[in-house]
Amino acid sequence: MVESDTYDVAVVGGGPTGLMASLVLAEVLAGQDRKLALIAPSGLADDRRTTALLMPSVEMLVNLNLWDEIVPETAALKIMRLIDGSKRLIRAPLTDFKASEIGLDAFGYNVPNMTLNRHLEAAIEANSQIDRYETVVSDVDHGFDSMTLHLSDECDGRDSVSARLAVAADGRDSTMRAHAGIETRRWSYPQTAIVLTFRHTSPHGGVSAEFHTETGPFTQVPLPSTPDAPYRSSLVWVVRPDESDDILNRDAASLSAEVEQKMGSSFGKVSIDSSPQAFPLSGLTARSFAAKRTVLVGEAAHVFPPIGAQGLNLGWRDVRALADLVGQHLKRRSDTGSNPLLSSYHRARLADVNLRTTAVDLLNRSLLTDFLPVQAARALGLTAVSGLAPLRQFMMRQGLGERPFERRATRRERDPVE
Repeated sequence: MVESDTYDVAVVGGGPTGLMASLVLAEVLAGQDRKLALIAPSGLADDRRTTALLMPSVEMLVNLNLWDEIVPETAALKIMRLIDGSKRLIRAPLTDFKASEIGLDAFGYNVPNMTLNRHLEAAIEANSQIDRYETVVSDVDHGFDSMTLHLSDECDGRDSVSARLAVAADGRDSTMRAHAGIETRRWSYPQTAIVLTFRHTSPHGGVSAEFHTETGPFTQVPLPSTPDAPYRSSLVWVVRPDESDDILNRDAASLSAEVEQKMGSSFGKVSIDSSPQAFPLSGLTARSFAAKRTVLVGEAAHVFPPIGAQGLNLGWRDVRALADLVGQHLKRRSDTGSNPLLSSYHRARLADVNLRTTAVDLLNRSLLTDFLPVQAARALGLTAVSGLAPLRQFMMRQGLGERPFERRATRRERDPVE
């Protein structure tokens, strides 16, 4: 236990963003001989989804010395291919984004969530800088120079933890966000995402193909080979909610045939090898990313559809920005939960989150509309990207997380913390 009985940082939430936040911030605090609390139950959920980790996220795993253990269970993403799979009057051209165009071997790597979480959990367990409380927060008391996090279950003889800064990584229904009084803007989509994995007889060659359909994206992402299945991919299939039950209840043979037909047999014969799971699509953005000694990361701060591999990667960029600020702050003062740090974090994340949320929302809604001017604008935009190498390279760098420009924030947005 820390000598002062008060942690400088407590991370609340045990998903991949919470685990990454704990590992990265523990390294920052180690330089100051300080420890971190992680409040989250351990144990891996049955999550059969996969995550496309872009190179900035891969670099975070490299810096933690975890990547060499994870990479054998991943597949490189060398080409992002957009295909208009609709039957509409105005259709966009096939567009390939190649990592080699911007000097990379790959945009990133696709990794099963179970694999990623297993390695992050093992690193947490081995890290002596992290005190793990395997429970959840039931209530919060905000004090002048710290906050008290009350635990649902007693851990190590304690029913509460004191911390100067709480990192809310407890998901879209974040209790920590609610205790901090941070409001959200929420919206829903008339869509459900079906996720599954499948085998195919032709190699994927590092290609991830996103077919744009009238109900949303139909996205194939490469998976690593196994001894009995040399060619495998994961699928995120966005459909109308009334279609999802039919897909979930369909037999493997007919489902395999439909997936193959939707991809135009571009990966050969398809054989489904996992039971499909369904996830309703919605969106959320926090009105502020920090308040009352609490900062929001990951889905506690932002949620949007699975388009362009932005979700988890954006959450890990939250973590990286926070770690930089905490490191800078500790050199000047000891209170990691002070208003200057909270305001700095909000400003640091505002433009990036707004840009990604708006771009993904507009693209997704453009797929659903039958309004011809919107279809034409989308087709013209993709035609320009396909034909102009500088524009295509700009879009690829943007997708990886670069921000060559930011809009100027309003005074209220710049300083939301009273």
